[in-house]
This record gives sequence, C-alpha cells and structure tokens, in this order.
Amino acid sequence: MAARSFVIVVDTTVWVDFLRGRGTRFDAHLAELIEAEAPIALTDIIYAEVLQGVRDDAVHRELRAVLRAHPILRPRGLGTFDDAVTLYRTARRRGLTIRRTVDCVIAATVLENGAELFHNDRDFETLARVSSLPIYRFI
Repeated sequence: MAARSFVIVVDTTVWVDFLRGRGTRFDAHLAELIEAEAPIALTDIIYAEVLQGVRDDAVHRELRAVLRAHPILRPRGLGTFDDAVTLYRTARRRGLTIRRTVDCVIAATVLENGAELFHNDRDFETLARVSSLPIYRFI
C-alpha cells in the first residue's frame, strides 16, 4: 500500500462492517489501514454513531478508547452547517436526494479539513458528484 500524507475519515458504514466482521471489502481494507497505521480519523458525528450502537458496557469502554486514539474532526462553526446546507441544496437542484442531514454535515467537515472520506454509503457518492468531496478509493 502506498504511503499517503492526507487524513482518511472512516465513515460509520465502514466501522460497522469492520466491528461486526461482515467480511466486506470495506472492513477488510479498514483492517489493512489500521495494521499499516494509516492516518485515519473520524468526525464527531461518526464517533457518536459508532458508539451508540454498542450495547455491552465493557466493549463500549474499549471501543471508545480505540476510537479516541484517532483524530476526531469537528465542525469549525456555523459555516460548516451552511456548507452542509449548500451541499444538500446543490444535490436537490440536480434532482438528487440525500437521505440524511448528518451525511451533509460529515461531508462538509471532511471538505473543510482537507481529508478524504472512506465510506460504503450511496449518499456520499451523490455528494461527491455535486461537489469536490474527495472519496478515498482503494483497489
């Protein structure tokens, strides 16, 4: 795997596949990124989404520590939410619907931090079609 100098924000969709051991190419690649100590990060929303799905208290504590070992990107202010609205409205003007507002906020946060997004969610592909949202691609 080639070395990269940017941050890869790993979306909830990939973390869930990984944590549940679903055997997808996404969870296998996340395992490779972790093993290679690649520069992966989360957003605050992704952090919350991943942790809220954990029922066992001990697993929750362990996973919380694992996730906090990575940078957690946060919206820089109200401007991030304005950017999220612009992303949504741009998609709508082109006849495309984004199903969840949080995806627009995640995308805006990724954009303002100059990161790439590693995901398994069609809404992010749509957002990338209507903006400069960088999508992390792997072979």
